[in-house]
Amino acid sequence: MTYVSLDPAPKAFDQRKRLIVVRIAAVVAIALLLFGKPGLTEGSEHEHIELLGFILILICVGGRLWSILYVGGKKNDELISMGPYSMTRNPLYFFSTLGAVGAGLMYGSLLAAVALGLASFVVFRVTARKEAEYLLGKFGPAYRAYAQRTPRFWPNPLLFRDQAEWRFSTHALKRTFYDGLYFLAVFPAIEVIEYFRASGILPTLFTLY
Repeated sequence: MTYVSLDPAPKAFDQRKRLIVVRIAAVVAIALLLFGKPGLTEGSEHEHIELLGFILILICVGGRLWSILYVGGKKNDELISMGPYSMTRNPLYFFSTLGAVGAGLMYGSLLAAVALGLASFVVFRVTARKEAEYLLGKFGPAYRAYAQRTPRFWPNPLLFRDQAEWRFSTHALKRTFYDGLYFLAVFPAIEVIEYFRASGILPTLFTLY
């Protein structure tokens, strides 16, 4: 079900703050990955962990595209409570966190996977709380009822509901697809880093287990 508010709403949460934090965290993560050696570099364990990371990234990209079909172009204007939004109030943040964990696993480091996943979870949790305050002020009882039955972050598949037809924004879908390419670029980027490290071009300053 979709709710549209006709009442004046409070000022929406400034997403630029979140983007700044995410970009700073990304720069730090890239620096660590460039000069740190993964604890698992070869053997079946590395292959299995790398495969798991790749699967998580695919789920991340697919989940984000699925979510944007429902909310693209309507975020903060309508209260979406169907599809992925019937299982969690923040499916985009949930799937993005899975992608961050997957990136760490593809690198070959459990520590990197936990650190990236935890950092993403903290940033998105703070953002989700700010957005919830805005949506509560805009939609009032409708959002309160939605929040009471729907988890903030971790999805509950048993709550899934949908409807036969849905309007979506092709522009938002295209933009999310391009964003997903950053996650998919992790694999070739890590392969290049491993090549440079093996060639002695990149120094190894520490090991990430």
